[in-house]
Amino acid sequence: MGDLDFIKVKHLHIDYDILDLDLLNKVLQEETSFQWCISCGCCTASCSAGNHTTFNVRRISLLLRRGEIESLEKELEKCMLCGKCTLVCPRDIQLRNVVMSIKKNILKYKMSSL
Repeated sequence: MGDLDFIKVKHLHIDYDILDLDLLNKVLQEETSFQWCISCGCCTASCSAGNHTTFNVRRISLLLRRGEIESLEKELEKCMLCGKCTLVCPRDIQLRNVVMSIKKNILKYKMSSL
C-alpha cells in the first residue's frame, strides 16, 4: 500500500486561532439583513460584473466570513454597484449596503493601522 498522507492546501486552510471577525461583526451591525444570506447564488447569477469578469458575489460572503481582508478588497474592486443582486435576492438582503459597508470598514481599518 502507498502512503495515505493528506495534502494540506494552503489557500483552503483556515487558521481559527488567528481568525479576525471584527470586519464581519461591523458589517452585520450596519446591515443586519446579511445574517440571513443562504448563499443561494441568485446574486452571482444576475451580476453584471460577474458576466464580464471573475467577480463572484458569493465569494465576497466567503472571504468576509473567513476574515481574508486583502482578497476581499481585491474582489470588491470589480463590483459596479448596479444593485441587480439586491433586486433578485429571495431574502431581500441589501447587498449594495453590504458592499459599501465592507469598503468603508476596510478603509477605516487601513487608516487605523497607519
